[in-house]
Amino acid sequence: MTFWFLLLLGLATYLMVQRSVANITRTPVWLLWLVLMTPALLLSGWTLMYGAKQPPPPSLIVWPSIFCLLLYWLLFQLGRKAPRDTQTEPQAIESQSAIHPTAEPVTVRPIEPTEETQLRNCFPWSVYYIQNIEYRPQAVVCRGQLRTTPTRAYQQIKANVEKEFGDRFLVIFQEGLNGKPFFVLVPNTQAAKAANTGKPEKLTRPGLALLLVFATLLTTTMVGARIAGIDPTKLQSNPTVLLQGLPYALGLMTILGIHELGHYLTARFYKIRSTLPYFIPMPFFLGTFGAFIQMRSPVPNRKALFDVSIAGPIAGFVATLPLLIWGLANSHVVPLTEKTGLLNPDALNPKYSILLALLSKLALGSQLTTTSAIDLHPVAVAGFLGLIVTALNLMPVGQLDGGHIVHAMFGQRTAIAIGQISRLLLLLLSLVQPEFFVWAIILLFIPLIDEPALNDVTELNNGRDILGLMAMALLVMIVLPLPQAIAHFLQI
Repeated sequence: MTFWFLLLLGLATYLMVQRSVANITRTPVWLLWLVLMTPALLLSGWTLMYGAKQPPPPSLIVWPSIFCLLLYWLLFQLGRKAPRDTQTEPQAIESQSAIHPTAEPVTVRPIEPTEETQLRNCFPWSVYYIQNIEYRPQAVVCRGQLRTTPTRAYQQIKANVEKEFGDRFLVIFQEGLNGKPFFVLVPNTQAAKAANTGKPEKLTRPGLALLLVFATLLTTTMVGARIAGIDPTKLQSNPTVLLQGLPYALGLMTILGIHELGHYLTARFYKIRSTLPYFIPMPFFLGTFGAFIQMRSPVPNRKALFDVSIAGPIAGFVATLPLLIWGLANSHVVPLTEKTGLLNPDALNPKYSILLALLSKLALGSQLTTTSAIDLHPVAVAGFLGLIVTALNLMPVGQLDGGHIVHAMFGQRTAIAIGQISRLLLLLLSLVQPEFFVWAIILLFIPLIDEPALNDVTELNNGRDILGLMAMALLVMIVLPLPQAIAHFLQI
């Protein structure tokens, strides 16, 4: 139970740090997260060594907590970005206009007054009839009437701006609160940095990525050996027993790696600058805190936003299915007990998830009955965690993959409403399945607004809309419990 509690606590802490301070400090998120989690890790280590019957000394609680809070503040301040390094968020421009409609014009202009005529000439009246130009810190807002299709308007005006101003600006096309789309010109900081240094920022670091792969393979193998029931005291006399943790390690790393490769390769296809997938090794929890990529250039349109966002969950789910089915087929059926639950791999009740129940019946057949639970094989544990990762990423909230998907499908304003409803529904579901309560709390700390694409007005085609709805159906099948009628039909 301590293992799963730490997993969920660590996940919640990481997401909160990622969403709250990642954009205002250069200090790596994983380092800030590790500092915050150190007291919990120390207490968990004490519990593993001495058991729950011997409480930890107060000094082990007080002093590490004080030290880590001070260290967190110091690391945050050392990496804090200066105001000039923070770029005005495009998605906040329209909301600022609504909140302060009578605010005085800002005197700081990204373009010179003499350049306004050039800017107006970038907007042909037959494409986008410009009516008003607003100057804001680090942004120029151009409002008017759309006279053609959003795709043609964006392409034409973007080409005109690049012809007049070169690569000085990123051209953003957004939906307004009044239903009228508007353009925003934001200084292109990446181009400015490349011009100052004479070369583009180096993103791919194969050596670092490979080092993290080997480190994560070691930590996940150690955790996998524990899941396989290996006594840690035997490692000193016979280190080869550590190899019994490889099935879990390779299974979990394959799922996480393919998930991130889906994002990475799709981003490369759309020429979005991004880092290689990096694993995060951890000697506790699952042996890893997952993998990630960072995109360092804007997403060009909602089509690209959709494809990049859905590629990861689809790729990860495709990798999860065969591993989970094989692992379930090699798992053992055990009787239901009071300890049976969704987060107990030694006695897991598959009926807590529609999809898990169907796959368990497929793999185990008549062995699985109404009075059965499953003692998961290590590969099945990896596959089950793959389902959890898929479901968590598909939650249609904010900057999660699911949030990007519904944003691309319905637009940003509708996506915010869907995110609010999803938070409420998951909170209600946690009343039936308490295991989801931590997830519900995590979603409350994730901002509902994500960054828009450059062309955030052009809608998706029907094929992508259908694929997005299928992804949401997959989420429902993972998180909802098996209905009693279907359970009776399957005899589980």
